[in-house]
Amino acid sequence: MENRKLRINMYSSADKVDGQGVGSAYKEQVALVSQARDLFDVEVNKPDREADIQHFHTIDPLFFLRMRNKKAVNVAYCHFLPDTVMDGSLKVPGPLRKIVAEYIIRFYNAADHLIVVNPSFIPELEKYGIPRRKIRYIPNYVSHEVFHPLGKEKRDAARREYGIDPDAFVVLGAGQVQTRKGVRDFVETAKRLPHLTFVWAGGFSFGKITDGYEELKEIMDNPPANVIFTGIVPREKMAELYNMTNVLFVPSYNELFPMTILEAANLHVPMVIRDLDLYKEILMGHYMRGDSVEEFTELLHVLSSTPEVYAQYQEESRKISEYYSADHVLSMWKTFYVQAWKYKDHFRS
Repeated sequence: MENRKLRINMYSSADKVDGQGVGSAYKEQVALVSQARDLFDVEVNKPDREADIQHFHTIDPLFFLRMRNKKAVNVAYCHFLPDTVMDGSLKVPGPLRKIVAEYIIRFYNAADHLIVVNPSFIPELEKYGIPRRKIRYIPNYVSHEVFHPLGKEKRDAARREYGIDPDAFVVLGAGQVQTRKGVRDFVETAKRLPHLTFVWAGGFSFGKITDGYEELKEIMDNPPANVIFTGIVPREKMAELYNMTNVLFVPSYNELFPMTILEAANLHVPMVIRDLDLYKEILMGHYMRGDSVEEFTELLHVLSSTPEVYAQYQEESRKISEYYSADHVLSMWKTFYVQAWKYKDHFRS
């Protein structure tokens, strides 16, 4: 490093669309890495500045062109595969699907390094022809300064805002309203537990091109009596929603590493999550898992009616929060950036 700081230029357009996890992950990563002031000078979206490392958080065509600059080390985030963005998230017309898929993989291949937030995606990327040596796993991170318990007074105030009884048992779902998020299972589970209150924080970030828009819009406009759809919630208010919540319910069919899990874990909120292989390594068993409306219903019934089980899974969420601490994740970024710059010619050969 020639006894100087590394200049890192972060590129992202994720914050142009509200209510999506990619934007939250981007903001948290930039804030975290910026703490290492002894090693890095971090700037955001400054194409006129020379940089040692260019880190691309989104797959914009202009960013693809910027990767022609081989003086810098080019790093790209992998937040999705072609299958995940086109199956259950966005409605991509048939003739365009192949073009979009090819572009995504070309973008990933153009980078010197590809960062995944879940190791389960590494073999999937290899199937697309991306060399294993280019792929590095570094998990997401959520600040404890922003997401932490806020106390009973703010809990009650948040419940009043949404018309929720102060003594209600609240089950929270969060994320874009789209098919792959399992919104239909969320609502079907709520129908079977009418004595609990279900809240979905999120909306249609991409409007009518969202997969399943018509059906999901009908559900949002006519929910069961015990279900509240808040619409898109500013991220700074999400801590209030977690604070008023008893359980986080994640029925998604496909994810990488939802930011909602880390955010809720910081408040030690127990979790009921669909039993997907991709969670097994990153969450290390610290959650309740199910695979159907029937199973979700039973798990939420147990949590809401058995105090000792509820306390057990509060502790499990605390363990997740502790493992994904700032020190742990920042140390991974420090090691990666320094090695990527030091050995840039080796990785390109």
